[in-house]
Amino acid sequence: MSLLTQRSEVRDGKSCQLHIDWDVPITMDDGLVLRADVFRPVKEGRYPVILTYGPYAKGLAFQEGYPSAWQRMADKHPDVTAGSSNLYQNWEVVDPEKWVPHDYVCVRVDSRGCGCSPGYIDHFSPRETKDYYDCIEWAGVQPWSNGKIGLNGISYYGINQWHVASLQPPHLAAICVWEGAADWYRDMTHHGGILSTFWDNWYDMQVKTVQYGAGERGRRSPVHGELVCGPEILSEEELANNRCAFGQEIKSHPLDDDYHKARSPRWDRITVPLFTAANWGGQGLHPRGNFEGFVRAASKQKWLEAHGIEHWTHFYTDYGREQQLRFFDKFLHGKDTGWSKQPKVLLNIRHPGEKFVPRAESEWPLKRTRWTKFYLDPATKALTTKKTSKHAKLPYEAMGDGLTFLTPPLDKDTEITGPSALKLFVSSSTRDADIFAVLRVFTGDMKEIVFQGAIDPHTPVAQGWLRASHRKLDKKLSKPYRPYHTHDEEQPLRKGQVAELDVELWPTSIVVPAGYRIALSIRGKDYEYGGGSGGKQSNFKNELTGCGPFLHNDPVNRPPAIFDNTTTLHFSSNKAPYLLLPVIPPKPSTRRR
Repeated sequence: MSLLTQRSEVRDGKSCQLHIDWDVPITMDDGLVLRADVFRPVKEGRYPVILTYGPYAKGLAFQEGYPSAWQRMADKHPDVTAGSSNLYQNWEVVDPEKWVPHDYVCVRVDSRGCGCSPGYIDHFSPRETKDYYDCIEWAGVQPWSNGKIGLNGISYYGINQWHVASLQPPHLAAICVWEGAADWYRDMTHHGGILSTFWDNWYDMQVKTVQYGAGERGRRSPVHGELVCGPEILSEEELANNRCAFGQEIKSHPLDDDYHKARSPRWDRITVPLFTAANWGGQGLHPRGNFEGFVRAASKQKWLEAHGIEHWTHFYTDYGREQQLRFFDKFLHGKDTGWSKQPKVLLNIRHPGEKFVPRAESEWPLKRTRWTKFYLDPATKALTTKKTSKHAKLPYEAMGDGLTFLTPPLDKDTEITGPSALKLFVSSSTRDADIFAVLRVFTGDMKEIVFQGAIDPHTPVAQGWLRASHRKLDKKLSKPYRPYHTHDEEQPLRKGQVAELDVELWPTSIVVPAGYRIALSIRGKDYEYGGGSGGKQSNFKNELTGCGPFLHNDPVNRPPAIFDNTTTLHFSSNKAPYLLLPVIPPKPSTRRR
């Protein structure tokens, strides 16, 4: 029998009153009871619902759980905190004080095993997705619900939207996936077949700390004073028995097998209206899935937006929140608030100096893209549009800084917006090699231009990864600008064998000023910014050195005997490596003559 009881009260917000139901029970199909907080208008009625389901503990204040992220956002973007008491701010979900006044109910569900919901933690599993489905259907028939449920949230709260939308819950009316990865293998756990250590560390820092039964270790709600991880106090052994060995499970599935497929979307079954928002600086987790979702989801009504800066910020700024509100007003309220005029694709085109210029487009990738091959010249280490016929070999120590190829100073401003691809011909002194491809920009005097990324303050323009033994392509899904690897078998190299590799570089946007240089670095380890530390954030273990927490440094996955090798790039008349870039010409004028 649960020790929790539902409690209801009316509280004053800064600009509205809220009827709040704390710890509302929601029974799953296997009998487990999850707990949700429900924020709704005081006036009786039936309203559309904005719902989230996730592991970060609905009672943990943003300000307490993620103080460094909150402080940066609050200091630099005062519109986030304006008009709200900020008492109900939680990590990566909407502020009810800014949604309830627009006649929405906000429902926050603690996922199985986290916060106030008991059970066994198994992230993104079919069990979790079915729980999410059941929560949507529960919300759809409540007396305060109009039967239309919208999903809205960042990262985890976006990722699992793709999954549950694949199940097509009858009451699901629209989804807003804000910086939410999609493919559990390609976007999240294995970049190009190389294990990302992010999830193992994330589990320690952001999930175990708020597991159901953690007691005072999980803190108390600053609003109602109750434990955010439920009233039961469990021992360390009991806590361990109630969660999967997440990092180890990921490591034990090095190929894209049924484990990964069960935690990934089925694009052909996602038919609900969707708004997907990507972050150019989310290299390592967030941009790829948002673009893939826009292109591949079966939804007939879908919109794409792309922006910059930290990955949580624009979700809360007026810029982001007002777009979300217009989207949901149309599909949940049936209001005409101008969403019909929203461009299908809204891109904030990035310039050096953290300058962004919004631009409306009609498709992705852009039809007017000039797909331009920049060949790698082995003699000068230049990137050039002229194909070389020279026979050459360029070896490098894989655990060193690798090789960098540069364009001459550009003679005019050049926009690169879209996905990129790299063609290489590679051999290894061992049976495998890891390729880390980094797209970079330098000033004329060779100062590197980096950006505030989703996490790291010194993020390069774009990145791509590929393990040579994972070079097999899916011919149906591959495009010249977006190679798609099957990751269903390993094809080890033989000593001296030259393998043809197609490396996917994740989508990006940058206007490179005249006089600047575009660069490509080919390495066998993660990019590192040479201009100093990016510091640390409260919710990540590692110092930020250029890739944020999205590192590939697991010694079991990358044993030195294999990957601390000599990798050689090969060049000849029929083996001409190149970087394919999406060069965007100016948009044609629409003015009448």
